[in-house]
Amino acid sequence: MTKVLIHTRAPQRHIARLTEAHPEVIFDGCNSFEKLPDTLARFAPDVLFSVNFTTNEPYPRDAVLSSGIKWVSTGGSGTDHFAPWNTEDITVTNAAGVAASMMVEYVLGCAIHFNIDVPGLTTDKISRTWQSDRNVRSLSSQTLLIVGLGHTGRLLAERAKAFGMTVIGTRANPRTTPYCDEVHSSESLPQLWPRADVIAVCTPRLPSTLGLIGRTAFALMKPDVVLINVSRGGVVDEAALIEALSQNRLRGAAMDVFGTEPLPADDPIWEAPNLLISPHCSAVFDGWEDTSITMFSDNLGRYLAGETLSNVVDPIRGY
Repeated sequence: MTKVLIHTRAPQRHIARLTEAHPEVIFDGCNSFEKLPDTLARFAPDVLFSVNFTTNEPYPRDAVLSSGIKWVSTGGSGTDHFAPWNTEDITVTNAAGVAASMMVEYVLGCAIHFNIDVPGLTTDKISRTWQSDRNVRSLSSQTLLIVGLGHTGRLLAERAKAFGMTVIGTRANPRTTPYCDEVHSSESLPQLWPRADVIAVCTPRLPSTLGLIGRTAFALMKPDVVLINVSRGGVVDEAALIEALSQNRLRGAAMDVFGTEPLPADDPIWEAPNLLISPHCSAVFDGWEDTSITMFSDNLGRYLAGETLSNVVDPIRGY
């Protein structure tokens, strides 16, 4: 019989659902990184469903890849915590798109936050200052640059068009994309930075995207641009971001992901001005894990039937 290990914070709840859908499968659960290596050795599963929740412990990648598992299904879209892997030994799938709608709301919410100057309004309220000449900005007159037109990026393009924004974006193989006015390769970013009023970073973490947005990129951006990062830690050079914000070369930025998570209390980025910091939660909403489990259950049905799996990830492309 096929054995499946469910690695989430509350695996038994998911196992109950999955057992009902797949009574021919043996399920077991694990709720921590610390216990995962021993559980893998004891249970010897064929399949692992795993959530990479934020913790001080590193993800036990080596234990997973050396366990003899045939298929790993990650509960989110990012798979860099597994990379690299040998596709002849193991198949990795993700839940791309599971939180796209929530992440789009996060991006647009952050853009609106800075467009209506919530930080300034908050300061005025604290000081009881009434600025009659204060202006707010409309997204409808602005250009949105989406770095990475994956599931989230493409949905963001659609929603941004509802605000009347001009949308330009990048993808590995540029082609006409719905709701995008222009689509370019990432090599064109030096020409695109100066055109954007809002930049949404949605690209996966790859060797080619590490440090993608650094001092050179910031120097080319408009002085009142808003940068919103919902990709992965390392894509934005955090030291360069602190420098740009401190020198007022950005109107504002929102960072949901960081090179080190949890973000240390003594990290200098906490002090950066005009910066929203969130704890890698742009994709976390009530019910997201249940939605991801549903996607996994459908894919498990394909696996048991010997059919091609959905959302298979290429370790070179990262998606």
